Amino acid sequence: MVTGNNQGSLFETELLKEIREKFCDVEQDPIFGCDRLFFDNAGGSFRLKAASEAFQKADSIPDCPEHRQKQALWLQEVQRKGTEDIKMMFNAPEESSVATNLTASMMMFEMTRAIAEGVPGTNVVTTALEHPSAFDSAKYFAERTGKELRVAQTNRVTGGVDVEEIVRLVDQDTSFISVIYGSNISGAVIDMEAVVRECRRIKPDLFIICDAVQHTPHAAIDLSRTPVDAVNFAPYKFFGVRGMGFAILSPRAAKLSHNQLLAKPAGDWELGSPAAGHFASVSAVADYVCWIGEKFIGAADRRALYEEGMKQINLHERALLYRMLEGGGAVPGLRHMPGVSVYLDYEDLSTRDFILAIGIDGLDYIKAVEEYEKEGVIVFERVASSHFSVRMLHSFGMEGAIRVSPLHCHTVEEIDRFLQITQKLA
Repeated sequence: MVTGNNQGSLFETELLKEIREKFCDVEQDPIFGCDRLFFDNAGGSFRLKAASEAFQKADSIPDCPEHRQKQALWLQEVQRKGTEDIKMMFNAPEESSVATNLTASMMMFEMTRAIAEGVPGTNVVTTALEHPSAFDSAKYFAERTGKELRVAQTNRVTGGVDVEEIVRLVDQDTSFISVIYGSNISGAVIDMEAVVRECRRIKPDLFIICDAVQHTPHAAIDLSRTPVDAVNFAPYKFFGVRGMGFAILSPRAAKLSHNQLLAKPAGDWELGSPAAGHFASVSAVADYVCWIGEKFIGAADRRALYEEGMKQINLHERALLYRMLEGGGAVPGLRHMPGVSVYLDYEDLSTRDFILAIGIDGLDYIKAVEEYEKEGVIVFERVASSHFSVRMLHSFGMEGAIRVSPLHCHTVEEIDRFLQITQKLA
């Protein structure tokens, strides 16, 4: 997590122009051709042209990647490089295992099952802030294995979960904890380094699962500092393509009982032929972030470039977030706009991903999203009638919110346009 000045720092104009050119359909709807502001990147994300092209190239090859002809060997190299890049992106130990499934949610269930069934204990700890894939899998496998489910509650001021709230639930009989890295409602980032450190003071061999899907596009994750046993991410929320969820498993987690081809090593979770296109797409994302890093430092080390690239992405997003909250153009920021409420607002923006929850007086959340769309702005409603939102919202004492989630390829002018439209709706 990047810390430092609260106002961030914007990309230079020419660099931001280059960045925008690398993404598909930043300014226009790809289907209907109309201008729009896509501020729903927490539900997906803009696609890198290079990621889509890399996927298509590898996926169009008919050869089986497990054979021996030169085309098959090329596909094997694509997967090897993709695996290497995933470990680099998370600064994961070389002995870690990379596992895949159709979605990050499916991967979360598989990781949770293996740990819940394979690790003794009388209780499981999770939080009220979790995505349903993490919370529901923790609850399901806790019940299935006869373990008590303990739930850390949210902090209605910070929009996150306090480290102390998690730690107080952990004891020597805790089988595992499952903690989200960043909220997809409030944008709050959990201090995972402190969570890992403090929980393992209580139980040094504690297994830890982390849902990093929402946080991965906004800051570099370093597993040398947060050595969890299982962490997942979704390429389609990280500038990549749909159709694959990835996870990184510690050696001890990877060797727990799981669906496995008997001839493969104990830590290998792959079943069937690898989908090389998805690995190629992830490598294209890694290349892109490193390309940004190269604009700021001269290091040759790929991890150093990646860290710098994510740092600069984070700082640009923080500057845009500050502009959205405080204003600075012809209209006030959301914090100062009559008729608008910023929910779960928190002064220290270094603890936030670029996600905001807001409300407009007199406008139902669903209706507000519809009105935004009429103005060419795509946002999303998080409402208590949705099973994807109800637990998190109720933990904050809320019934709903308009979720606003831009990306680092956006400009100050687009933030100001959003503020003008919001003022009109309010």
